[in-house]
Amino acid sequence: MASQLPKATPSRFYELIERTLGEMDFAAQVWELCRPAYAEEAKGGRPGIDPVVYLKMLMVGFFEDLPSERAIAARCADSLSVRGFLGYDLVSATPEHSSLSVIRQRLGLEIYQQVFELILGALRAHGLLKGRHLGIDSSVLEANASLRSLCERNTEESYWKYVQRLAAEAGVDPEDVEAVRRFDQKRPGRKVSNQQWVNPHEPEARIGKTKDGATAMLYKPEHMVDLETGAIVAAEVLPGDQSDTAQLSERVVAAGVTLAVVMPEEPAEKLVQSATADKGYFALEAMSELQQLGIRTVISDPQRGKRRLERLSKEERAVLERAQRASTSKSGKSLLRQRGQHLERSFEHVLDEGGLRRASLRGRVNLTKRYKLGAAFYNFSQLLRKVHGIGTPRQWLAGGRRRWAALFTPLQKLMGDLQRAFASWQSSSRLTRTFWAA
Repeated sequence: MASQLPKATPSRFYELIERTLGEMDFAAQVWELCRPAYAEEAKGGRPGIDPVVYLKMLMVGFFEDLPSERAIAARCADSLSVRGFLGYDLVSATPEHSSLSVIRQRLGLEIYQQVFELILGALRAHGLLKGRHLGIDSSVLEANASLRSLCERNTEESYWKYVQRLAAEAGVDPEDVEAVRRFDQKRPGRKVSNQQWVNPHEPEARIGKTKDGATAMLYKPEHMVDLETGAIVAAEVLPGDQSDTAQLSERVVAAGVTLAVVMPEEPAEKLVQSATADKGYFALEAMSELQQLGIRTVISDPQRGKRRLERLSKEERAVLERAQRASTSKSGKSLLRQRGQHLERSFEHVLDEGGLRRASLRGRVNLTKRYKLGAAFYNFSQLLRKVHGIGTPRQWLAGGRRRWAALFTPLQKLMGDLQRAFASWQSSSRLTRTFWAA
């Protein structure tokens, strides 16, 4: 009976992934990184899930746009192709979603960073990492939390109870749900601030606006991208209300440290020569800190033309002039264009096509772990595209259609030529018959 069962074999796309991982010696390096998190079996340690399998499962989630660990576990259990990729046959049990949660908590954040650096190193080996010019931007990530669960920070009164109390004071029946909702929408001074309200189930999430303008509980993912290659060199999940300029220089320095680890042969002065961002990242203090580190700041001043220069110190005017000169130069404008191209693309793939636009986990540390891997897998897709010409399952399918089109195009051309020749022959035959009939 077992011989009659279908075999679990990876699809062509996952075969390419497996081959590329093998060339990187991915499994051995991951095990070496994760070894401190596991006790030896001889000392009573219980065999856990292979961390390589765990990372492969999350890779499946990224490439197939699966937002939750439950969805990832279900896909891995149901698909013969994915089973083959993970190394499981048809009758073996794949890890459940609860097991993914256990191993996520077992592995510290530093291990996720090391896995991220491992894939960056593979990009470096294929010429896909330069590290000289960084582009910076942030987006929004919807937290796994609801506005309905908000509580007042000091009194712990729920938002609904608070609105009911205000409605009663205004003469509205607090038991009439629709009337209370209408009152809340129209009451003057209606404002929900992070200083006053918090979600007790996700206290690190912040109230803010999504990309479509809706109010929700949010985090702020930030990317630093190599503007020459498009590789993500740093990915963090920040509080939703944190200013873009807050601790900017520290984050840029951290990205430089990552590049130094991945590219030890490069002189330090050749790494992070410039930082390019939009106007939201401009602050004189942040520009000064970056420029003191020898980093060119290609960031436009949102107050240009309105700033009172006479109120600035000599040092501040010098910082402002260097930033304006960099952002208006030909090379600066080129970097700004590249920033828009590479950063928008990275957010599109990681958030909207990688299953991470809306969080299924809670807590900034958990989200950062998952997000770092999402950024790492995006970089890995860049490597796949360089080595094999495709970076996603969708591109593989599109490539298949192109191959079929390439196969049938000559045949279609031949059929068209034959039809035109036949039509020409018919036309000449009619002319010949007409001539002889005359």
